[in-house]
Amino acid sequence: MIKFVKMHGTGNDYVYIDCFEQKIDNPQELAIKLSDRHRGIGSDGLILIMPSTACDFRMRMFNADGSEAQMCGNGSRCVGKFVYDKGYTDKKTITLETLAGIKTLELFPVNGKVEKVKVDMGIPALNVEDIPVVWNEPQLISRVIDFGVERYAVTAVSMGNPHAVIFIDDIDSLDLETVGRKIENHPVFPERVNVEFVEILSPLHARMRVWERGSGETLACGTGACAAGVAGVLNGRLERKPTVSLLGGDLEIEWNENSNHVYLTGEAVTVFEGVY
Repeated sequence: MIKFVKMHGTGNDYVYIDCFEQKIDNPQELAIKLSDRHRGIGSDGLILIMPSTACDFRMRMFNADGSEAQMCGNGSRCVGKFVYDKGYTDKKTITLETLAGIKTLELFPVNGKVEKVKVDMGIPALNVEDIPVVWNEPQLISRVIDFGVERYAVTAVSMGNPHAVIFIDDIDSLDLETVGRKIENHPVFPERVNVEFVEILSPLHARMRVWERGSGETLACGTGACAAGVAGVLNGRLERKPTVSLLGGDLEIEWNENSNHVYLTGEAVTVFEGVY
């Protein structure tokens, strides 16, 4: 039997397992089983909360198809809530070890329970070899690529995992199932890619739909919202502190001009606990 907690950040839901008390030998296979919304618990993936020798805590994140991802912004916020609410820490600022490096989380508790978390997501990677992207220029910023079903101007950003940001006028009429899958698996992205379609409402507000590699369309993606904010600045469409509205709610993004770090702030919610 495996004890778990179902949590979500802006509708981006994961199954969380406390690996201080339990050992998981097959996380890839388990992620597929647990994520199934008909035969499992139902989620966008699996997140393991683990001890760390380098930080306060460690996080491993697996997509719904079992593939391991480097980082999840919404997931990291829920990890912060989990460790505080469960009494593993009483600190309001903690460090989190991820495959994308060490992240710093600022926790905002209300009546002893964390409701909101701000994550220092680090410096965005823009060079194509760091994302990675197969491209003949140092950066891929607003360059048109033919994806077979459609041609789009793409800006590529890594926030610890690769993102293709595309600005369009209407995200509601988009056939994301078709175009998202095509872009995710296009040869220009050798490790596949998360795809963000962004509609600009004002320099301080954008709407976004996201197709996550290994999971499909999700209600929110924290690293994707950060990538959209960065791409918006690079393309002269957004200011440095926009709100990004997703299907699951709003995320606050800040690309700090002095430190070059991107900050992500949003809710963290416990849905239920159980035993699988």
